[in-house]
Amino acid sequence: MTMRWNLLAPFTLLLVACSPSSGDAAPQSTQGTPAVHPTSGLPVIPLTVTHAGRKHTFQVEVASTSQQQAMGLMFRTAMGADEGMIFPMNPPRTASFWMKNTVIPLDIIYIGTDGRILNVADAQPYDLTPLYSAGVVKGVLELNAGRTKELGIGVGDVVNW
Repeated sequence: MTMRWNLLAPFTLLLVACSPSSGDAAPQSTQGTPAVHPTSGLPVIPLTVTHAGRKHTFQVEVASTSQQQAMGLMFRTAMGADEGMIFPMNPPRTASFWMKNTVIPLDIIYIGTDGRILNVADAQPYDLTPLYSAGVVKGVLELNAGRTKELGIGVGDVVNW
């Protein structure tokens, strides 16, 4: 019996060490594989906003297809302070967003082709009023409402993802 335990112990410890922890709230990534959001199933990537020489990093879901972009954050009831969703616009174009079936208030950040913020819109839950970009954008970022003001993020700041 002792001989079997001596042979199995290292494997048992290895399995326990490699098991996911139930306390992890944020999606985890294995080397070379993007993390996936547990609700949407979308890839999660880091995104930085540089304001006054300081970088703030967010973990954002990437809505890259037209179907994913149409769904966006609809029906979500919560989002972490440093979480969001990025909508890459390929090719770049003018954009407008609305809040159909969107429960949480959002800051909608329109990102110009040079990576700088063109404008930020205050979007209220369920409001169907279109909120337009101030020009051609390469992406649109959604964060919790008020987050841009909390961090001092605004027009001219640089966004990288």
